[in-house]
Amino acid sequence: MLARDIDRLTVIVGRFAVGDFFDGNAYAKDPRADFMNWAIWSSAAYDFPADLPGYTRGAVVDLNRKDWAVRVGLFQAPSAPNSDVLTFKTGGTVVEFEERHNIADQPGKLRLGAFYNCGNTASYREVLAIAAANPAFSINDITAANQRDRGKYGFYANLEQQIVKDVGLFARASWNDGQNQILSFTDIDRSLSGGLSIKGSYWGRSDDTIGIGGAFNGLSAVHRDFLIAGGTGLLMGDGRFNYSPERILEAYYAWKLNNWTTLTFDYQLRANPAYNADRGPVSIVSGRLHGEF
Repeated sequence: MLARDIDRLTVIVGRFAVGDFFDGNAYAKDPRADFMNWAIWSSAAYDFPADLPGYTRGAVVDLNRKDWAVRVGLFQAPSAPNSDVLTFKTGGTVVEFEERHNIADQPGKLRLGAFYNCGNTASYREVLAIAAANPAFSINDITAANQRDRGKYGFYANLEQQIVKDVGLFARASWNDGQNQILSFTDIDRSLSGGLSIKGSYWGRSDDTIGIGGAFNGLSAVHRDFLIAGGTGLLMGDGRFNYSPERILEAYYAWKLNNWTTLTFDYQLRANPAYNADRGPVSIVSGRLHGEF
């Protein structure tokens, strides 16, 4: 194992996923083996810059001390929503502060982040005004014509806390301004999530993990009105629908088969999927086989 000083300044430049360095959490971060729902393994209202496979190019500077760390990232952003082309003409910036503590001798971390993206996106408010004045025009054609360099900012808070050995809780809260199109991640402007992770040492399977978590997601008022009027997001676009915040429950069991293979069984219950109270609730059962060597 590589030894590193506790007090260090690290600079990383290259192609990577933003989540490799920001918004980490020991209990909910790896959809290969733990939670699958995007609003549970991430701060879902953080529209982090990424191409379609989920990577960007940029730089990260990380200052680490014993009880805290500060990291800053500057990244390329997609040339348009859901584009696979990255450009430095626009970009994304994030600053994260990480605090480490002990409560009743149990370790924990609190991460606080602020982000700002500039991307080639449309303004929901402007698109709706143009569509109202020109009802014969397609709202999505208006959206494409309205795209130009616009900003999006927001914040996230991310907690991990060990309760007792091999049992930990996590919680996240995130928010963005919700005024312009989502650029890279998913159609969420406000999100709360949390849950528990328990290692299998309590039933003689120390490498196994069971987790249960939930999330509550919402949209800004103007983003909601845009979708109801027929606009499409990155992952949704029903047209007129009965808006209600999305509620999610997820549970998984990660069964360690050997040193390099994990089989995970997963169940999700989603109420008001895609914010539509007339749809669902829906149950999703899935399995994953992950190997690394």
